[in-house]
This record gives sequence, structure tokens and C-alpha cells, in this order.
Amino acid sequence: MSDEESDRQMRKTERAPRKRSGFRYGCYLFVKRAFDLISSGLFLLIFCWLYLILAVAVRCNDGGPAFYKHKRLGKNGKVIYVPKFRSMKKNADKLEDILTPEEYRNYLEEYKLDNDTRVTKLGKFLRKTSLDELPNIWSIFKGDLSVVGPRPVMEEEARSKYGDDMQKLLSVKPGMIGWWAANGRSNCTYASGERQKLELYYVDHCSLGLDIKIFFKTIVGVLKRDGAK
Repeated sequence: MSDEESDRQMRKTERAPRKRSGFRYGCYLFVKRAFDLISSGLFLLIFCWLYLILAVAVRCNDGGPAFYKHKRLGKNGKVIYVPKFRSMKKNADKLEDILTPEEYRNYLEEYKLDNDTRVTKLGKFLRKTSLDELPNIWSIFKGDLSVVGPRPVMEEEARSKYGDDMQKLLSVKPGMIGWWAANGRSNCTYASGERQKLELYYVDHCSLGLDIKIFFKTIVGVLKRDGAK
């Protein structure tokens, strides 16, 4: 094997998802799932009235559906559909018909847009307060998401932004909140490489202690509206 081939093999090995097993890690996963199930179940039960109010508000805003389901990749590449309260105008997913060529190029850079003209006035409020993500709680209850984990991504997004690290990213269950979102969200971009670094950091270091840190850090960020756009 040549030195070049050896280097390629070494880089590939470094990027492969680290196999984590053993009693301690198994306990962590058990506690994590138990917390996900209990917390999401209680939240849905206690705040069902809030879901009803928001659903009616979105529906009355422009006559469109209250919810929008995003196709994403779950753990090990499983296709999942993540629901949100709709914050955009109807048929906003027809990107190439709505966006200018420059806006579409910008979208493919970060898979989001600043000052997105597709977002409704109510949608801006929902996004600023993160209320648009409340339906994610149902995905947590089902087991598609966890409370804490990397942000669920689209397949083309995972391939283009993570490349050889895609398998590593998908080796853990995605979450409603995460290390990237807790550290600035919109301020840590794909272009800078910070988003990938933060998401992959969580994959390598996920633990009960880190999850608790992310949970409280996210609460502070939401109250300060830090990085939400």
C-alpha cells in the first residue's frame, strides 16, 4: 500500500463513527429514552390547549394547513418526517419557482435564508419564540427524535455538508435541541465549518452531563432569542 493510500485509509478510519457500547453507554441510552418518553408525554398532555390555539392561529392566518412535515434523515439514515407549525406561505417548498437564482444559491449554502420572504408575519413570531417547533415533541414521543441530539438534516444536506462524516453524524438519533443550536444556531454556519464541527462534537462526546448542559444552555438562548431567525 502506498503512502497516499495509507493516508486516505487513515482519514477514512478517523471519520468513521466511533463504536460506543458497554453497560455505561447502555444505561445512558436507557435514561435518555426514558426522559424523552416521559417528558414529551407530559408536555403533550399539559400543553394540548396551546397546540390547539397555535394550530387555529396558523390556519386562520392564510387559510393554509396548520402543520408542515419536513422529510429528514433519522438515526442510521432512516427517513423520518418532522412536523412543525407552518411558518411559511402556502407552497413555499417550491423553491426554484419562488426564489431568485441568487436566493436559491444562498439557500443551498446554509439550507436556510436570512430575511426569508416566504415567512409569514405570524411565522416570524413563531420562529423567534421557537413555538413553530412544538410539534417536534410528538416526534420525540414516537422515538424519531430525542430531546437532545444533532439537528435532523435532509439527505442532500447531509451529503453536501458532511461528506465522509455523514455516516458519523447519522450514528446517533437527531434531536429537537443540540450542541450547535445551543451555541449560536444561525451564527455558526456551514460555510465557516462551525456547524459541522459542533454537531460532530456532540456525536463524539454525547453523555448525560452534556445533554443537561445543552438543555439549560438552550433555555437561556431561547429567553435571549439568541441566534433564532
